[in-house]
Amino acid sequence: KEFANWLKQFMTQIPVGREGSENADWLRVAISPDPSDPKLAHLDGLNLSRAWMLEGILSALPDDDPRRPALQAAADAHRHAGLAAVTGEHYEGGHWLGSFAVYLTTQRGIEPDRH
Repeated sequence: KEFANWLKQFMTQIPVGREGSENADWLRVAISPDPSDPKLAHLDGLNLSRAWMLEGILSALPDDDPRRPALQAAADAHRHAGLAAVTGEHYEGGHWLGSFAVYLTTQRGIEPDRH
């Protein structure tokens, strides 16, 4: 409950209710226009990291928290975009994105739901 209250003050932009489940745009997915660019490839890592952190936030919120749909939609969108970039096609991201993907897919460091 304490975390949920803190989050309400810290991230006021999280949509509440059903409208959030249909729109993840409140936290837009980062798009890398050129995955072969070593600097732009970091945007793919950002998507993986965001998805992992959003899932961590979700794990700490009660089931009836009205922000859950928006957080879940954003986590799903970032997960999809981030995992799609984990390929061996471009060394610039391919040699390190896998480690971020492992943290995300195994939920490493995220406590099981506590609510």
